[in-house]
Amino acid sequence: MTGLAAPDPGWLAQAAAEADRWRATVSGLVTVHHIGSTAVPGLPAKPILDLMPVFADTASADAARPSVEALGYDWMGPYGLEGRRYCRRSDPHNGVRLFHAHAYVQGHADIRRHLAFRDALLANGALRAAYTSVKAACAVRHPDLGADYGACKSGWINKAEARALEIYE
Repeated sequence: MTGLAAPDPGWLAQAAAEADRWRATVSGLVTVHHIGSTAVPGLPAKPILDLMPVFADTASADAARPSVEALGYDWMGPYGLEGRRYCRRSDPHNGVRLFHAHAYVQGHADIRRHLAFRDALLANGALRAAYTSVKAACAVRHPDLGADYGACKSGWINKAEARALEIYE
């Protein structure tokens, strides 16, 4: 993948449909949130939709693996973040990544962090514009949008998340 995609109004409906698939198939869910840039109308993004399934408890989260894999996801485990169950789904015909799922157990601090950042971006046009600029600059430096792109944005995101957590507590 090279470069960011222009904002796509269809991302919201696609994420809602995928969240419905999770709810219909996976037991133990409390909710499924749409997070990340594709959850914020007007933001350019990697065209991969980020979901955040929230489970009632650890047993439910761990027991969900077969159901999640039946939905076509690769179960990656924590993938570097304690308490997370990371999954990803690609198009089986062309291998293009479609969804990332960052699953947590209810009460995990990362849930609040993700939601606060998303909600701050939804509520604040100046913050959206600033983030768009950061993303664009990082995409120019790291057009493959891989780990270096993520690292490029991380300092700005960490500061914005900290402010968002103060506001949305």
